[in-house]
Amino acid sequence: MERWVIVNPAAGRGRVGRLSGAILKAARERGARAFLTEGPGHATEIAREAPEGARVVAVGGDGTVHEVLKGLAGTGKVLGVVPIGSGNDFARMLGLRGLPWREALEHALFAPEEAVDLGLVNGEAFGAFLGIGFDALVAKRALAAPSFLRGMPRYLYALFSVLKDLRLPEGRVLVDGEEVYRGRLLLLAAMNGPAYGGGIPIAPMADPRDGLLSLVLARELSRLGVVLILPRLLLGRHLGHPQILFLAGREVAVEFPHPVPAHADGELLPEASRYRAEVKPLGLKVVGRRASVRGENPAVSPAPA
Repeated sequence: MERWVIVNPAAGRGRVGRLSGAILKAARERGARAFLTEGPGHATEIAREAPEGARVVAVGGDGTVHEVLKGLAGTGKVLGVVPIGSGNDFARMLGLRGLPWREALEHALFAPEEAVDLGLVNGEAFGAFLGIGFDALVAKRALAAPSFLRGMPRYLYALFSVLKDLRLPEGRVLVDGEEVYRGRLLLLAAMNGPAYGGGIPIAPMADPRDGLLSLVLARELSRLGVVLILPRLLLGRHLGHPQILFLAGREVAVEFPHPVPAHADGELLPEASRYRAEVKPLGLKVVGRRASVRGENPAVSPAPA
């Protein structure tokens, strides 16, 4: 099996760039081909060039993972992750958070592979989550947040920045072909994993191996309503709120009278007035830690070279 390592020097607000020399050296010492990306989209190009059956390791955050995943979707290639980014929700979904980068690299290169569900939205692959509406605006605003903010603080900064211009579109939501909601819509999150926004547990019961998208639909909320629900959201206790619907399905379609922003794994999508998302059960090969679904955090024993 060939092993390729794709390093995004811009990830983690430049942290990966500062570590890139050591990461490239360590990867090559372990027999892998190692590449440094040169700009947006380059990671996808490299991943597509990897031979069938190769293990391709993304070094960076959710954006890097998303780019590499797009180059692997629909193939027999395996995705590994060394999470050094601002959010790392895909790595969190796989139970890979908290590992030092050298240990994470060893694990990504040599640990056993498994399969998780793969999401598709308007034909584009995603791994951990899709957000439509308010949270996509927040993701857009987060790109311009101060560089010292990372993870959840960065998300919260962007959230409050967006609140002052809150305008909710009319939406129609269908799950597996049946209409489940029509009216003003704050957001719809279609989740493979439990968290987004750097660890916010929006869908705490989501399982990336159940063949379903976990859907969190927030109906009309005022600015004050959004602020008041935040503490419950941060604790994963928002699902009992009367304006929150929790659903699950193989396919979800959302329709608006005009284009509305959306993001997949934190990466902004072309704005559209209709989004159709579906799940490909166990459609993505990954190097993960299965116990993470139950909240466990076992020690990793990297395989030898």
